[in-house]
Amino acid sequence: MTAYVEPSFERDTNYIDDRITQDSPTWPVEPGRYRLVVSRACPWASRLTTVRRLLGLEDAISLGLCGPTHDQDSWTFDLDPGGVDPVLKMPRLKDAFENRQPGYPRGITVPALVDVPTRSVVTNDFAQMDIDLIEQWGAFHRGGAPDLYPQALREEMDPVMKRIYTEVNNGVYRCGFAGEQAAYDAAYDRLFTALDWLEERLTGRRYLVGDHITLADVRLFTTLVRFDPVYHGHFKCNRGKLIEFPALWAYARDLFQTPGFGDTVDFEQIKRHYYVVHADINPTGIVPKGPDLSGWMAAHGRESLGGSAFGDGTAPGAIAEGERVDPAHNPAVGTDGLLHRPS
Repeated sequence: MTAYVEPSFERDTNYIDDRITQDSPTWPVEPGRYRLVVSRACPWASRLTTVRRLLGLEDAISLGLCGPTHDQDSWTFDLDPGGVDPVLKMPRLKDAFENRQPGYPRGITVPALVDVPTRSVVTNDFAQMDIDLIEQWGAFHRGGAPDLYPQALREEMDPVMKRIYTEVNNGVYRCGFAGEQAAYDAAYDRLFTALDWLEERLTGRRYLVGDHITLADVRLFTTLVRFDPVYHGHFKCNRGKLIEFPALWAYARDLFQTPGFGDTVDFEQIKRHYYVVHADINPTGIVPKGPDLSGWMAAHGRESLGGSAFGDGTAPGAIAEGERVDPAHNPAVGTDGLLHRPS
């Protein structure tokens, strides 16, 4: 008997949509109370990891790291000693969802913000979480933190971010999980139409909106950095590699070399997640050795377009030892967790 496969991929967006806000009687902004649980493999989680680092919220919101793979049941804390998160004291993220709602009926997803005292999930609504880190946690941002969602640019930013989400962030999944040829063909065309638009947009400007990095850049980067290692082959997004788009490739390198972006990327975990977890797409579970990642620290030449990453602000500083990417998983990262150009 052949399993039924949906012809077109539709993302389940029915998340726990509670919010941590300054005036919330239930989930108020309170440093030390919440733990951000992510996996470096997941692009939706990676945007939260980057935003947290750019804003300097490490002391206000702790970070829990799940491993790159999971079973049908839950993401797990298999990177921690004994396979148990040292703060939440649980082996599976599902336990935090069950603490919030026994018999939780939906998928166990990252990123998730967990209330440490009750060990229960507050929210896994990734689309709102990064904005709330920007707007609600301002009192705990580091000095020199960038304004990632400037009020004056929102009218331009919002439709750009919407198109990036529907056509690029989600577009690669629409290709990868298409269940029939016509659905794949349509998804493929939509994706590369959007990438062509971005290539044109970024040919004459350094950043997507304005003269400095914004949330729009963060949201696009997490897909671009996974494109050649995963999406091009595994998801059949193969009209061209990222490195074959001159402006997009230079733009991606520019962001990668900006503190807060490349120093949070774990290429090995990214590849292992997609090629191992998606057994229906890659039944052998073989993880490819390539591609060559050495080009990510090559000169990008984007400085000539003007602007600067942080404007009047500053770059984030040192990375806590427990949050550093394994240098073996990212050729640009040193043992101090920071990016280093090859000598």
